[in-house]
Amino acid sequence: MAVHPGLSVVIVGGLHADARKAAVARLLADVPGSVVLHHDLATAAAGTVVRTIGDASGILDAGEAPLVNDCACCALREDLVPELERLRDAGGTRLAVVELWDSVEPKAMAEVVTAGGLTVTGVITAVDPALVLPYLGNGDDLADGGLAAAATDQRTVADTFARQLEYAPVLAVADSPEADDEDRELLAQLHPTARQVPIRHSDPADTAVDDLTVPTPRHRPLSPLARAALAGFDVEAAAAAQHPACALLPAEADAHGVSTLVWSGRRPFHPERLYAALEDLTCAAARSRGRFWLADKPDTLFHWDAAGGALCVESAGPWLASLPDAAWEMVPPVRRAAAALDWHPEHGDRCQHLVFTSPGLDRDGLERLLESCLLTDAEYAAGRDAWQRLPHAFDTLLEV
Repeated sequence: MAVHPGLSVVIVGGLHADARKAAVARLLADVPGSVVLHHDLATAAAGTVVRTIGDASGILDAGEAPLVNDCACCALREDLVPELERLRDAGGTRLAVVELWDSVEPKAMAEVVTAGGLTVTGVITAVDPALVLPYLGNGDDLADGGLAAAATDQRTVADTFARQLEYAPVLAVADSPEADDEDRELLAQLHPTARQVPIRHSDPADTAVDDLTVPTPRHRPLSPLARAALAGFDVEAAAAAQHPACALLPAEADAHGVSTLVWSGRRPFHPERLYAALEDLTCAAARSRGRFWLADKPDTLFHWDAAGGALCVESAGPWLASLPDAAWEMVPPVRRAAAALDWHPEHGDRCQHLVFTSPGLDRDGLERLLESCLLTDAEYAAGRDAWQRLPHAFDTLLEV
């Protein structure tokens, strides 16, 4: 376990509030000298965000942070770092647990805390396995459930939950009696590289800590969740792992009724045929993501991100093969390394790489549909000048 001087910060998030609170309670009970900071964005409609600070014994302090630009998340960003700095400067706090409000995403907060000069030693998303599929299939707007972080927040429950789940290297998994093997398998396939740590609701007799400031030999060894919270976290590497050009996407899998299909290709999509197939492709799996290549836009890497029956398609910048050699020095090393691993002598890093994960996945039908969207032999042989004269079917979608 890495040792960090001064205050360590762990970020605990997730839309599954009961699991999140259980994970926070476990950390407070297991790590002497730990406190929790929580900003309740549910009060934003009244013009303020309520901040509480507590420890294993309960709430120690409460205050309010005014909205910033009518945005509750902005208020959180403005208030969080000063509060953490105050705790650090006061001394006596070993671990600050930042419990994020329901729909706040850990990536943004980890980057804010790190940019503020503080040390993030862990990012944890708390999950109830029985709720993974219901949340991943929920295409409702956050605003409809009172979960929006700002008046302009247009995120959905499904895409927010997916990002919360996939960003964190550690998943605190609730002991859910409703979860079955399919639920647990879906969670494992969605984020196979995550370390899963079981959590249970704290038993009062198990949470007593003699001294919350200075650890002593009388204390039991740190729990797996506590060790994960203090293990260390690389914000830059975590961001790179989310970029579609070098993301660590799931591998092929098939167990307990859940499948992951990894589909790759070295021929571009026909824009019109792919556009016509978007609804069927989006609804084919509970979760799909990756990168793809359109024949009429051969220099642009497109990001595919679908959950809850909704698809987000956006430009993720140029393919490296389209850049002049001099520009490569400005590209992060991890991106260059990812491209080099799968470099094609003619197309460079241009490719199709889409991953679909779902219970009951129709793998054969999905593969046939994807293949039908590629350029035919004749279209491919016509060359790039002809490709770029194909209908620009995605222009309207990309402008939204």
